[in-house]
Amino acid sequence: MTGDSSASSLIIGGGAASPRAPLPTLPPLSLYIHIPWCVRKCPYCDFNSHTASPVLPEQEYVDALLADLDQDLHAVYGREITSIFFGGGTPSLFSAEALGRLLEGVEQRIPFAHDIEITLEANPGTFEQEKFVAYRQLGINRLSIGIQSFQQEKLKALGRIHNGDEAVRAAGMARQAGFDNFNLDLMHGLPDQSLDDALSDLRQAIELKPTHISWYQLTLEPNTVFWNQPPVLPEDDTLWDIQEAGQALLAEHGYAQYEVSAYAQAGRPARHNLNYWSFGDFIGIGAGAHGKLSHPDGRIVRTWKTRLPKDYLNPAKSFQAGEKSLTNDELPFDFLMNALRLTDGVESRLYPERTGLSLDSLAEARSDAEQSGLLQVEPSRLAATERGQLFLNDLLQKFLS
Repeated sequence: MTGDSSASSLIIGGGAASPRAPLPTLPPLSLYIHIPWCVRKCPYCDFNSHTASPVLPEQEYVDALLADLDQDLHAVYGREITSIFFGGGTPSLFSAEALGRLLEGVEQRIPFAHDIEITLEANPGTFEQEKFVAYRQLGINRLSIGIQSFQQEKLKALGRIHNGDEAVRAAGMARQAGFDNFNLDLMHGLPDQSLDDALSDLRQAIELKPTHISWYQLTLEPNTVFWNQPPVLPEDDTLWDIQEAGQALLAEHGYAQYEVSAYAQAGRPARHNLNYWSFGDFIGIGAGAHGKLSHPDGRIVRTWKTRLPKDYLNPAKSFQAGEKSLTNDELPFDFLMNALRLTDGVESRLYPERTGLSLDSLAEARSDAEQSGLLQVEPSRLAATERGQLFLNDLLQKFLS
């Protein structure tokens, strides 16, 4: 869908009217599907996840997801979906039959790109070979496996339901089921973790030859058990040593860092997440899911859905809990909060293409960030320096209105 880039509309932001051009082209479109149930809630987790009952309401939830999607179709403008991500919770608790009916219903409503990436989050404690073969036959072509650690004492501290052997077997089962593209999720900075512990986890992950590794530091988030009963975490010097040594080990084995906590083999970054970070569009369906949709007239709207599964499944309640149109004052921070997570940043031209605002609107803050050594002096790109990546919050503050 195209618009006249020479025209402009008035968008109110910061108490004043400023010009924002209609978007010349709409960004790529992804779909996020949230499945909110887990076998057990982990003490560090602040995601919208809930302990599953013995029988999941698969039929009712799939019906609700498709009805939810129907209400967002007006903002799709004939686009195709380039990627789908099943997140949670633990989506692999759902049967292949339920996910198959859901994918069929989605494709009936929105066309799929010929090379669509479809990712399913899975935990080792839910792996069954037959089920994962069936997932692959549905067209799901990428897995993200939540390992977190291979060491039993660390897994116990994190409240995980699997052990190290199950984690290793899960990767093998994924490959046997036909998944040649999968991510392993690992944490570092775990309770009482040493440098050797952290590197041992990484070496084990590398040995399993995933195409992608998400490796990130445990943080204590509000509204979690760990926030209220904090464990003893490594000191800052140890955390820094783990970060430096881990990044060197990943690079040595061909895993290039392309985002703050994402490392991939050549040609294998997560396309769904790249769309988030490059300010692409995504529909979010499911309990608590968030979305971001651009409109040809220049409006950019963030949405969020009803959070509690019982409310989401209640036909008397609305799927959508709220929405917000981003103002001109909010767009620089919102765009760069995503784009500057990428190691190489983004091409500068993407800013006016995705926001409708001129690059000149960034000039003052951009110059300040460059002089502070946080942003690369590169006219054709918006990218943090190595220092800027370390102090990303300080860099982003410069673009707050």
